[in-house]
Amino acid sequence: MKPTMMFAIMMLTAIVLMTVFNIQIAPTEPIALSKTVAANALYVCPAAVPFWDGLSNGIMVLKKPLIIAFFFALTLLLSVWAWALYQNLLKDKFIRDAYKNPWSYTKILFWTVVIVLLLMYTPNHFRSVQLTGTNTNWVLCDSNTPGAKAVNADNVHD
Repeated sequence: MKPTMMFAIMMLTAIVLMTVFNIQIAPTEPIALSKTVAANALYVCPAAVPFWDGLSNGIMVLKKPLIIAFFFALTLLLSVWAWALYQNLLKDKFIRDAYKNPWSYTKILFWTVVIVLLLMYTPNHFRSVQLTGTNTNWVLCDSNTPGAKAVNADNVHD
């Protein structure tokens, strides 16, 4: 295995383990709230609107046409695979070259779907919220995130 591939696997494993076990590189002190307020509070942080969030919102407008295009491409892919299988069964021998194009189409469709899904569903997509009375972008965060603000849960909307 190439060193860069091994490094990528180790980094992905480290990121997954840090996320699962809630390990932070530089944690800060959490915001202390009184017991009466803590049950009704959510922590929000101001969200910078980077390029990726704008791109995600733009792609989400095209969600339905993208789903239709995906199923159209999937149907074509299944047809190409079926045709290659039919050609091999018709000749009653295995011809490896018949599966060359279907396999390349499969890889192209797979990676296209992965990239589009990553662009559509950025991490801020799932954490974005609106606060009553504000027009700024907010994301849900932990109490020990720098810049966190405790707000009443009734003021937070999806």
